[in-house]
Amino acid sequence: MSFGGSVASMITSLKNNKRSRVSTFKKLKGYESIQYKEGIIDKKATPEQLKAIREKLQKENRRSYIIQIVFFVLFFMILYSLFNFVKF
Repeated sequence: MSFGGSVASMITSLKNNKRSRVSTFKKLKGYESIQYKEGIIDKKATPEQLKAIREKLQKENRRSYIIQIVFFVLFFMILYSLFNFVKF
């Protein structure tokens, strides 16, 4: 096989083109000074805000559930009608 020389030149080229990579964290300025605390949340929500969030999420979930049901019903109606027209 005559590809030995081309593979060796490819490997040499890759070694010569290798460069040192700068870490993403080193690019960010002042990341060392940030202290992360796990599980600490300073802001508190009022019961009214929690109720509003809960109602909003329930409304969004109900809407997405209805859209999924309509999609599947339409899909199966189309599929059923296609199978009725095509006789095997």
